[in-house]
Amino acid sequence: MENVKSPNKHANKLLFYGVLLFFFGLAAGLFVPLMANPRMGLSTHLEGVMNGIFLIVLGLIWNRVALPDKWLKITFGLTLYGTFSNFAAVLFAAITGAGRMMPIALGKEGTPIQEAIISFLLVSVSLAMLAVCAIVLVGLNKHINAQLSH
Repeated sequence: MENVKSPNKHANKLLFYGVLLFFFGLAAGLFVPLMANPRMGLSTHLEGVMNGIFLIVLGLIWNRVALPDKWLKITFGLTLYGTFSNFAAVLFAAITGAGRMMPIALGKEGTPIQEAIISFLLVSVSLAMLAVCAIVLVGLNKHINAQLSH
C-alpha cells in the first residue's frame, strides 16, 4: 500500500468526518419534534450541518495550511473535538431539556451534572475552535506568503 503523507491523510479524513457530521445533522433534524426541547433540537440539526460543512471546507483547503506536522496534528485533533463535541453538547441539551447556557434556544436549568457536562463541552469547544481558526489562519498566511515570494 502506498504511504500517504500526513497532510493528505488528514485532508481525506476531514472530508469523511465532515460528510459524516453533516449526515448526523440531517438525521437529528428528523427527530426535532421528539426532543425535550425542540428548539434546541433545531440547533442540533444546524450545528451538525454547519460543522459538517466546516470540516468539508477545511479538508478541501488543508493542503494549503503551511504548518509543521506537529501543528497540523494538533489542529486536526482540535478540529474533530470541537465540531463533534459541539454537536454532542447541543444534542444532549435537546434530549434532556437542559442547557441554561443557551437561553436563546430555550435551554432550561438541568440537573447539576447535566449542566456541568454541557458547560464543559461548550466552553472547551469555544476555546478549541478559536485555536483552530487562529492556527489555520497562520498556516494559510504562510502558504500565501510563500506563493507570493516565488
